Amino acid sequence: MNEIFEIVAANRANNKGGIYSVCCAQPLVVEAAIEQAKADGTYVLIEATANQVNQFGGYTGMRPADYMEFIGKIADKAGFPRNRIIPGGDHLGPVCWVAEGSVAALEKAKELVSVYVKSGFKKIHLDASMSCSDDPVALSDETVAERAAMLCAAAESAARDTFGKSDVVYIIGTEVPPPGGAAELIHDLELTSVERVAQTMECHKAAFERYGLQDAWSRVVGLVVQPGVEFDHTNVVDYNAGRAVALSQCIKQYPNIVFEAHSTDYQVHSSYAQLVADHFAILKVGPQLTYAMREALFALSYIEEQLLPKDQLSFLRDILEDEMQEKSVYWKKFYVVPPLKETLYRQYSYSDRIRYYWNSPRVEGAVQKLLDNLKRIEIPLPLISQFMPVQYDAVRNKQIQADPESLVKHKIMQVTKVYSDACAK
Repeated sequence: MNEIFEIVAANRANNKGGIYSVCCAQPLVVEAAIEQAKADGTYVLIEATANQVNQFGGYTGMRPADYMEFIGKIADKAGFPRNRIIPGGDHLGPVCWVAEGSVAALEKAKELVSVYVKSGFKKIHLDASMSCSDDPVALSDETVAERAAMLCAAAESAARDTFGKSDVVYIIGTEVPPPGGAAELIHDLELTSVERVAQTMECHKAAFERYGLQDAWSRVVGLVVQPGVEFDHTNVVDYNAGRAVALSQCIKQYPNIVFEAHSTDYQVHSSYAQLVADHFAILKVGPQLTYAMREALFALSYIEEQLLPKDQLSFLRDILEDEMQEKSVYWKKFYVVPPLKETLYRQYSYSDRIRYYWNSPRVEGAVQKLLDNLKRIEIPLPLISQFMPVQYDAVRNKQIQADPESLVKHKIMQVTKVYSDACAK
C-alpha cells in the first residue's frame, strides 16, 4: 500500500494531497468513481461497510469476495486496472451483532476482518467502539483499544496465512460518527479534543504492543476524529477551520498518521480543500453519492413520464415507496416524525435511507426498465434542460452523450469531482 503511505507523507509535509473514500455498493456509483479516477490518472479507494458486506452477506447480499469481484468487473468494463483500486473495509467490528453478548459478537467480528483480508481488502477500519448487550453503555478507551488490537491480530494472521505477509493498512479511532449520518436533528457538535487524540493513540499503541503487533502499528495510517462536520435529515454542519486549529495541529506529534474524516458528505465545496490542508487527508463519502444517483434516477423518471404511455412506464418512484413501506426496518427508527415528514424523509433526506433499497429485485428491475425505456428513444434536449440542467450543459458542450446512464454517472461525478479537486496534490 505504498500509495497510501505516499499520500500520508505528502499531506503531512505540504498540507496538500489526500484521498477520498467511496463507501458504496451501487454499480452506477462505483462506475462513476472509477471513471473519475481514470480521468484523473489516480488510484481509487472504494470501501464496503460491515452492514453492506459481511461473511453472512450484509444488506447487499454480498460477501467480501463477492464485493471484490463486483468492483473488479466494473473496473474491467471501464478499462481501469484492478490493481489501481484500493479496496477498504469500513466500520469493521461488532457493529452488526451488538444485540449479542460481547464474546459472541467479537468472535463474529474477528471472522469478519479475517474474511475481508483473505479476500484482498487492503485498508481496514478497526471499529470496536460499539457496546454489545452485556457491555456498559459507553466503553472505556482501554476496552475499545483492546478489542481493536484483537481484531487487528485476526487480520494479520489472515494476511500471513493467505499471502505469506501483511501489507494491510489500518485506521483506528473511537470517535466515529454514526454510519450514514446522524439519526436525530443536530443541535450541537463537539470536536474531538487534543486530549482525546492522545488518549486514543496511547491506548491503541499499548494494546497493539501487548498483542505483539508492532509491525502492524507501523501500518496504522489514519485516526478517525470528529472535525466538526456532520449532517442529519435536512441540515448540514459545515466545517469551521477556526474551531479545529488545535485538533489539526496535534496530528504532527504522531508520525506517519493523518486524520480520517467521516460524514463529510454535503459540505460546501471550499471546505474539502480546507479539510485536506488541515490534515483530514482521508475524506469519507457515501450517502451523497447515492443521493446524487437518486436525484438523477428520479429526474429520468419524470422525463420518462413525459415521453411514454402509462402502461410502459417503470414506476420507479412508486415501487421504491412500496418497498420502503413494506420493509421499514432500514428507516422507521431513524424517521420518528409525523407521517407527512416521513414521506419527505424517505425520499429526500440527506441521510438517504432510501439507499438500502436499491438492491431489492423489484427496485433493480424498475431501474433497469427506466434505463431501457430511455435508451431506445432520443431524449429531447428541452426535457434534459428542465430536469437535469447541469447535464444539459454537458451534453450541449459535447462532454457526454444524452443517454440515460451517461446522464446518471455525470450527476454522480459532480460529487466525485469536488472531492477529486480537493485531494489533488
